[in-house]
Amino acid sequence: MDEASNQAVELQAAIEAAVAKLAIHDLERQLTTLQEQSQSSDFWNDNLAAQSVMKQIAKLEARVQPWLKLQTAVKDIVELLALKDDQMVSELATQLTAAQDSFAALKETLKLNGPYDDYDAIISIHAGAGGTDAQDWAAMLLRMYIRYCEKNGWTYATLDESSGDEAGIKSVTLEISGSFAFGKCKSEHGVHRLVRLSPFNSDNLRQTSFAKVEVTPKLDKPDDLIIDDKELKIDVYRSGGHGGQSVNTTDSAVRITHLPTGLVVAIQNERSQLQNRETAMTILRGRLAALQLEQHQAALSELKGPNQSAEWGNQIRSYVLHPYKQVKDLRSRYETSDPEAVLDGNLDELVEAYLEHTLAQ
Repeated sequence: MDEASNQAVELQAAIEAAVAKLAIHDLERQLTTLQEQSQSSDFWNDNLAAQSVMKQIAKLEARVQPWLKLQTAVKDIVELLALKDDQMVSELATQLTAAQDSFAALKETLKLNGPYDDYDAIISIHAGAGGTDAQDWAAMLLRMYIRYCEKNGWTYATLDESSGDEAGIKSVTLEISGSFAFGKCKSEHGVHRLVRLSPFNSDNLRQTSFAKVEVTPKLDKPDDLIIDDKELKIDVYRSGGHGGQSVNTTDSAVRITHLPTGLVVAIQNERSQLQNRETAMTILRGRLAALQLEQHQAALSELKGPNQSAEWGNQIRSYVLHPYKQVKDLRSRYETSDPEAVLDGNLDELVEAYLEHTLAQ
């Protein structure tokens, strides 16, 4: 009885600490406010706004309710064990074991408690040093992330794409929607290096290629992050590349520059200049938010734009296909000798190692 009571009290303390760290009660208050808002008589007058609120409610419920349920269950177990009723010991021991298992599973969310971790993600891939091989490498990374989305049951959409001259892609931007998409995908942010026998030269020589991956949260609401219009330079121009009727005959492409940081976002996929501008602003807000987190700055005007280029010395992860097989993350030190599995979208162990590494720091 005493051992079970001690275990229950320790579990209760651990849960209380986790609930505080995750600000569960603050999230509960947000949830209550949104639920009250959804019950107003004119709630569905603005259908798009209502759908956004319902999506927020579902997201908050999924994050809050398991913790509150577990907190209540363990509190009851502690109180019942304090009664020292021998007839209840066996049943309470079973409940305590179940609660410990639930806590072990929920603890994984402690690794995903960043301000934007439960947001959808925007991933941009840019071919770097390495010519055609680098453009092909960018296409391989695109396939890897699409496969990772499929394995997680996430959805994705291409926001912008520029094809390579001979093969692969010069750049591509994906919007990824799913549970904790940004929290899990942020491990991919940085320069990725590939070493292999090149399929693009006649001598089949070993080639090193680079591609830069940018991962940002999707902030599609202007009030998620306020940007001063005076800090923006907006250019419109004629779309290039492939496109349907009217895509290449009007000034529909949009390039937005954030002057304080020098960040530039260009979008030309949509026929409408307005659609391209909204997409570009969504991406820009995400990049500025990620930059704020990285530089720990409160004011956007104080941020300095990234200067990391996709070349030797800047990589976060190396993929070696020849003369041996290995994938090694240079931050978490995780490595595997099965690069084919990684390139097929099996990123869970790499992501987990990165999250544990950042949590430890």
